[in-house]
Amino acid sequence: MTQPGQETIAVLGAGSWGTALAALLAANGAQVRLWARDCAHAETIDREHRNPRYLPGIELPETLRAGCDLAWAVDGADQVWLVLPTKILGQFLAEHGEILPRSAIFVSASKGFEPGSGLRIDELVARALGDVPFAVVSGPTFAIEVAHGKPAALAVGSRSHAVADAVANVLRNERVRCYPSEDVVGIELAGGLKNVLAIGAGVSDGFGFGANARAALITRGLAEIMRLGAAMGAKPETFFGLAGLGDLVLTCTDDHSRNRQFGLRLARGESPDDAVAAIGQAVEGISAAREGRRLARTYGQEMPITECIHRVLFEGLPAREAVAELLARDPRPDEG
Repeated sequence: MTQPGQETIAVLGAGSWGTALAALLAANGAQVRLWARDCAHAETIDREHRNPRYLPGIELPETLRAGCDLAWAVDGADQVWLVLPTKILGQFLAEHGEILPRSAIFVSASKGFEPGSGLRIDELVARALGDVPFAVVSGPTFAIEVAHGKPAALAVGSRSHAVADAVANVLRNERVRCYPSEDVVGIELAGGLKNVLAIGAGVSDGFGFGANARAALITRGLAEIMRLGAAMGAKPETFFGLAGLGDLVLTCTDDHSRNRQFGLRLARGESPDDAVAAIGQAVEGISAAREGRRLARTYGQEMPITECIHRVLFEGLPAREAVAELLARDPRPDEG
């Protein structure tokens, strides 16, 4: 049996978060292979031990290998980390499922839902690969801070205690703490929908509505996520933990957040397409707004913030009007 710290880990996705995680896992002693779709990008990482495209200025461990051959990356892997944009993950798993090792633990470190179906990542993995060991890693973390070795805390969710322990063991060190959870559904919902709220927070701040409005948006946003979570069988305590409130506050208040940046750009009058192009990386909250609205309607839950963001992105509602509508909304009896 592989000893802790000696695992072979394939990290699929060489963006900022995939690279930061790969560097952390390699620094902790695992044998890590970082896979990128772009061969030139992978070659640069492997040769220079840097990822200038997504993490400029960060030195990566010399033991970290990178390549664009998927079969090489997953060969003999004890864990396969999925850090690909959620919008392509379902198709990726369907196309490449035959070569992915069913004996490995599959770890999701992405956030969001499949466009068009609203499926969570655990559901996508189960659909493509069957009943494989699965965990989700989430929490209030920015890739650049993890890459710099700054302190961080993460929730590791799995329906199996052994799987959660195995994933936590390769992550934790003197700067990274891991907290286990059995609530995969709650962690994935919180991680996907907080990006929608971060867009709203960016819009509100971009219009100069102030800290009061931002705090109200975060508080009421958490309440609507919790209502949906309860309808889907998630545990309420998940939403007050690292993967819930912790990640929500971070994403809504710090300008490292791509979703918050996107909202700020919308407030400046940029179109969604122009804002995404300027940011240069995936803005998961765009798709999550559509799928969150779909889930709210499927489960009969009222989610006014998600609804307003959806109308801004897909129905042409001016962003300023959306925020004004939310601020003018009559409180429900349980809103205080």
